[in-house]
Amino acid sequence: MKELERDLGLPSVLAISIGAMIGSGIFILPALALEIAGPAVILAYALAGLLVVPAALSKSEMATAMPEAGGTYIYIERGMGPLLGTIAGVGTWFSLSFKGALALVGGVPYLLLLFDLPLKPVALGIAAVLILVNVVGAKQTGRLQVAIVAVMLAALGWFAAGSAPSVQSANYVDFFGYGVEGVLAATGLVFVSYAGVTKVASVAEEIEDPGRNIPLGILGSLAFTTILYVVIVAVLVGITDPGSVAGSLTPVAVGAEQTLGQAGVVAVIIAAVLALVSTANAGILSSSRYPFAMSRDQLAPPSLSSVSERFGTPVTSITVTGVVLLALIAFVPILDIAKLASAFQIMVFAMINVAVIAFREGSTEYEPEFTSPLYPWVQVFGAVSGLLLLTQMGTVALSGAAVITVGSVVWYYLYVRPRVDREGAATDAIRRQVSREALSEIESALAERPDTNEVLLALTKDLDADRERSLVALAADLVREDGGRVVAVRFEEVPDQAPLTEGVTAQSDADRTFETRVNALGDEFDVDVEADEIVSHDTKHAVVNFASHRGVDTIVTEHEPLRVRSRLFGDPIDWVVRHAPCDVLLVDNLGYDDPERVVLSGDVGPYPALAVDVAEAVAAANGGELSLWQPAGEDSDKQRRLVEDYRAELSELVSVPVGTESVRTDGGRPPMPDLLVRRGADHRLRNALLDERPEFPNPGCTTVTVYPHESSRVGLSRRLIERLAF
Repeated sequence: MKELERDLGLPSVLAISIGAMIGSGIFILPALALEIAGPAVILAYALAGLLVVPAALSKSEMATAMPEAGGTYIYIERGMGPLLGTIAGVGTWFSLSFKGALALVGGVPYLLLLFDLPLKPVALGIAAVLILVNVVGAKQTGRLQVAIVAVMLAALGWFAAGSAPSVQSANYVDFFGYGVEGVLAATGLVFVSYAGVTKVASVAEEIEDPGRNIPLGILGSLAFTTILYVVIVAVLVGITDPGSVAGSLTPVAVGAEQTLGQAGVVAVIIAAVLALVSTANAGILSSSRYPFAMSRDQLAPPSLSSVSERFGTPVTSITVTGVVLLALIAFVPILDIAKLASAFQIMVFAMINVAVIAFREGSTEYEPEFTSPLYPWVQVFGAVSGLLLLTQMGTVALSGAAVITVGSVVWYYLYVRPRVDREGAATDAIRRQVSREALSEIESALAERPDTNEVLLALTKDLDADRERSLVALAADLVREDGGRVVAVRFEEVPDQAPLTEGVTAQSDADRTFETRVNALGDEFDVDVEADEIVSHDTKHAVVNFASHRGVDTIVTEHEPLRVRSRLFGDPIDWVVRHAPCDVLLVDNLGYDDPERVVLSGDVGPYPALAVDVAEAVAAANGGELSLWQPAGEDSDKQRRLVEDYRAELSELVSVPVGTESVRTDGGRPPMPDLLVRRGADHRLRNALLDERPEFPNPGCTTVTVYPHESSRVGLSRRLIERLAF
């Protein structure tokens, strides 16, 4: 592979970044922002520059870790996966397209100060020429870009220096007359002025000493441009009558005419036209590369990455981008173009900040030469402030952002997901964080076992002696190590019409036989067993009331698969699970005979602490081992490494050996365990008819389904994250 020569020093990096920023932000947006914020537009520019700093730091870090040609989309897709990569790619594509349209719609009025021509036809004509230029492969040279930047800075410097003596302090009166809401709305509007600050990352391969020059170039150009914007806007407000510039299509020319005369106006026109045509051309060039890059990553149709043999350019990608650009110029008002351009840029910058966190916390190889200070607070501030700013930009911006996001998600699920199975660093980072939290919960649960564990064995129906013995044996294994007690209670339900008289509640021969039998089992299993009988009109309430009054730690009871009628009209055991004052274990009882091979099986994510506690207690009581079932052939390499790490850490927490088995989920028969322990269905995530399906086929052995008490359950947000990440 040939390598690019690293010959771009810090001055070149500064020139590229400054040239990418100066354009519509100073020649067009001040007039639009003045209508929203009044004189406080000066503060809006400063605040927008400040809010860009987190994204600038994050992009600098990622560019030094991955100094390769590519755009923001590449970093977000690699860091956060194809879904958010799709949203970022589409969002950035639209943002750059809107920025190009804004440059043309806003730049042509400066040209029309010299020629009496219709605005939109001229803008459409220039756009068509620029699209054709990009198709045939011509592009501006580096020297032309430097010349344009020099002309812009010279004209703006002359404007600021020559106009400063004419500033009238009276023009700043009632500085906050439009309120904080006006300032925030204007900040969001002018945010796109700084969109080019991270453009140098796309040429990171050509920058010498990238660990130093990329962050210095990005942050230095951002500081310079922010100061320049603030100074120019402050002078513009100070030299014009209040409200005279607001809404103007050529605000800088209006200001120059009042202080510098016709020569100043001509200089501003030349600078504005050069800058805005250059910005529009760069917008077409850059934005057309996003569908091209997405196509190469299989996030878009292959035709968008095809390169013309005649011109050597991605003609389809450029054409699609050109059609969008022409439609924006023809049909969308300039203020809405500006708002939408900023809205999409805010979204992308927020994702840039999150991408850094994903790379840092994930297991992907990531070694940046420059690291953002105050991590992760800077990134959190950048993401949160961006989203809050988005809410202040009005209905058009919010609607546009929502439409692009929803459309991108739909496109991902319909087109991308069937074709792409890779994942981003964020998914791995989330998995690891969730695993760490789960292991911490397991450690706490094992360390905080009650000194005298008491289990209520709730017998809600007549059982044969073998099934009854199995339940007592299971309950005994749960309490033996702690010297606890099993309270075995037969619950009998009588119809509401039958009164609870002495005849009903009198102990029968069957009751006395039950007590004798259970006490004998207590001697056999070497645990303290207490037998009792309770008669009531409502078994489920009786179970919960007894558990509450007695203060038991766990309820163990048999469980049968729910029928449709039970799902629709309520199931007694399900009601017990939701209202019990303690943990509940539901047993699908197929026998229990000294289980030595205990399996932990989960539907999604790490195992809950209660499941591990129960499985370890049973395995330890029978001198057995704990086995973790994992789906076979469905995990990524990162998932497999995570499972290995999780098993190793879990092995250190429990007192029994831990192993892992790959199990087919398509109905293939796994090795037969002696007992399987699994997480219970979360009623917050299931619907009325269909319970969550087990992750694995029926194991053919007794299954214990655990339901932690409400105080020990993980939050709904955590469960949703587990479902998305695992």
